[in-house]
Amino acid sequence: MGVEVKAFSSKRIVAGIIIILLAVAAYTGYAKREYIEQLPIGCAFKAKTLCAAVFVSGRESAVVEREDVGFNSLFKLFKAKIDRNEKSVTCSLFGIGLFEKKAIHVDKLDAVLLSGVPEASIRRWRPAMPDPEPVDYERTLWPTGDLMPNDPPTGNIDTVKLNQVLENLFAESNPKKKLYTRALIVVHDGRLVAERYGKGITKDTPLLSWSMAKSITNALVGILVREGKLSIRESVPVPEWRQRDDPRREITTDQLLRMSSGLEWFEAYAERPVSDVNVMLFLKPDMGAYTASKPLAVQPDTRWSYSSGTTNLICRMIRDTLGSDEEYWAFPRRELFNRIGMRSAVFGTDASGTFIGSSYLYATARDYARFGLLFLNDGLWLGERILPEGWVAYSTTPTPSAPKGQYGAHFWLNRGENPDPATRKYPKLPSDAFFAMGYQGQTIAIIPSQKLVIVRLGMTYDDDWGMEPFLQSVLAAIK
Repeated sequence: MGVEVKAFSSKRIVAGIIIILLAVAAYTGYAKREYIEQLPIGCAFKAKTLCAAVFVSGRESAVVEREDVGFNSLFKLFKAKIDRNEKSVTCSLFGIGLFEKKAIHVDKLDAVLLSGVPEASIRRWRPAMPDPEPVDYERTLWPTGDLMPNDPPTGNIDTVKLNQVLENLFAESNPKKKLYTRALIVVHDGRLVAERYGKGITKDTPLLSWSMAKSITNALVGILVREGKLSIRESVPVPEWRQRDDPRREITTDQLLRMSSGLEWFEAYAERPVSDVNVMLFLKPDMGAYTASKPLAVQPDTRWSYSSGTTNLICRMIRDTLGSDEEYWAFPRRELFNRIGMRSAVFGTDASGTFIGSSYLYATARDYARFGLLFLNDGLWLGERILPEGWVAYSTTPTPSAPKGQYGAHFWLNRGENPDPATRKYPKLPSDAFFAMGYQGQTIAIIPSQKLVIVRLGMTYDDDWGMEPFLQSVLAAIK
């Protein structure tokens, strides 16, 4: 009885402290109030991160706590409860229910944040997706399967040097700047020539894409274009923009893909927690609707502004185009993942059921490499056309409003202001290199002139994992 009273008293004390903090924040203005607004975002981030890492990736929760949410000591204030029977994670401030957020794992999908939606309604989801293919992947020849050919790879590869280059990226030489590299793959001329994994990670461990998912969303749009169901030059059919006097109704799919829609948006993560992207990802049940509510900041095509919101608006558009949830949820697996052997790929959704194509896809390093190969080979997979002819060229054409040609259509580029290499983002890398890139150093690098696809997955807090010198070293080892 005494223990129960003590626990109750502690909860009352903590609740009182929070009420005082809220009152002070309201009195002192936005700068202080923002600290309070971070709390539900932090709880939601930790709940979703743990839920997906444990129930999708199969990773140890203690490692996830240390590495994936270890970039900010404030996360220690958010206490998470993992329920392995119902496959859920609940997180709140101090673990006493304040700012509580819950994520649940849905079979065949990622972890779903409830975001105010009744849990029972999401539990009723039954995504009818095709089974992953190929079924006998260990006996299916690479690249569709995991059976490696017996004959030696082409080219003059310095294997010893290449392996050392990979090993170096797993060495934690600076204790103040952890790289947390988890997977590295080098594919040359279609062959997997080097591969390394960190502790607790294998070739079968699905890992988070962050914004690499944007490039996969690009591929889904391309498939619909090939099927004649979408046109990138036509305005986006957004219900919220139907009024004749709404200038947003002229925004095209092309402008959304190129991040030049003109919509108001502020993209920042750890450095500014209460940002549009964090509010969307961790508090909003319908991320497409949240983005659609944004007004125009400038006229479309006049300014490049990176926006995860526009990607999720595209995902909602794809859902509307396909017409039914059953068709929508099955579409990526049937039309993309199974056709190129991405057996592990799992898309996350928001609480409304729309894919979070901006940020949440889980897949193995090999499956990310397969995706890179699809784009390296101009949208063809073993002679079969997956993406429409010319789609890769379109995707890698610099956006006119993007400074120094660093962005195409949901891909990062290295064009610069040709022919001056000094204007390129990565001046020591070939100008035809393009990238699917995500927060904290997730990377698929595609270099057509060198027949290379390189995948790096990890958790480098400031994003700077040394990509340019690493890729230089890979290029030096493969001639």
